[in-house]
Amino acid sequence: MLLVADVGNTHTVLGLYDAENLLFKWNVQTSRERTSDEWGLVFRSFFELANLKLDQVHGFAMCSVVPPAVHSLKHGARKYLKTEPLIVGPGVKTGLSIRYENPREVGADRVVNAVAGLEKFPGASIIVDFGTATTFDCLSSKGEYLGGIICPGIGISLEALVNRTSKLPKVEISKPTSVIGRNTEQSMQSGILFGYASMVDGLVAKIKAEMGDDVQTIATGGLSAVIAGEATSLMYHEPNLTLDGLRIIYEKNR
Repeated sequence: MLLVADVGNTHTVLGLYDAENLLFKWNVQTSRERTSDEWGLVFRSFFELANLKLDQVHGFAMCSVVPPAVHSLKHGARKYLKTEPLIVGPGVKTGLSIRYENPREVGADRVVNAVAGLEKFPGASIIVDFGTATTFDCLSSKGEYLGGIICPGIGISLEALVNRTSKLPKVEISKPTSVIGRNTEQSMQSGILFGYASMVDGLVAKIKAEMGDDVQTIATGGLSAVIAGEATSLMYHEPNLTLDGLRIIYEKNR
């Protein structure tokens, strides 16, 4: 089996694959201070809950947008999984042609998403990843990574709204009963949910005006389920796109 890890700014998502089948998916808080031995405990705990053993893992692949978290996870994989980790970055085969002015500036998670998107949805596409940041990644019909857009994420936007105002409370990110809020909580939920959905629809329309109308749109990321049902421009919802991309890149580099 193959274990993959998507290290994000807020959460780290682990996925366990048997061939192309995602058997288990686990989430832990991303920590810059977690040691390699603590990662060993994380691995062992999840595997015991799944009635599996660590020696069933034959490979490990990861991508990270948090450089300080890479070292301990890398050494934890070596020590407890007895395998050399594949870390997505320069020198790793992806098959992706990147047309960014400086290809090294493209986040590893965005590269991984693009690889998975091209395999699952051949042709021109826009991948919208709802994580700590909300990113739009644009892929041409030739399989080229064209660039994209980076916006503040839903969670940090809500956090900033609460922290920078005196009377607004923390609220759950969920769909209110109507667009017009009848109380403060509903008003905030409407602004976050419908506001972000409208932003996504507006930006997708602008991207399509540059790329052409025959473009697929794919939603992924931890908060994608909240927005995917409201943004009419999103055609597909692939919550495990990054994990699938790690599996695909691992196979390309075997």
